[in-house]
Amino acid sequence: MRTKKAGILTKIVVLALLIAATVTLLRMHRQILQAQEELKEKQTQVDEQAQVNADLQDAIDHSNDPDRQQDIARTERGLVSPGEKVIIFTD
Repeated sequence: MRTKKAGILTKIVVLALLIAATVTLLRMHRQILQAQEELKEKQTQVDEQAQVNADLQDAIDHSNDPDRQQDIARTERGLVSPGEKVIIFTD
């Protein structure tokens, strides 16, 4: 039995299909890489927000701590205790 050789048209169609499949795979690969990069960025944002949330929860949990209140009054409000003298050093 003799086998029939593929004609030129068949070869062109197969080549076109291979090229189309390759281009599609390359596009999908690029999209996957972009999605992975976006996922990393979003995960970094989630981690940063989780830290902010933890800091805020800690501030809430310890809001009645007198030492913490005094520290906030001194550092953020510039307040001093009665009779306390503040010395400011300048360069």
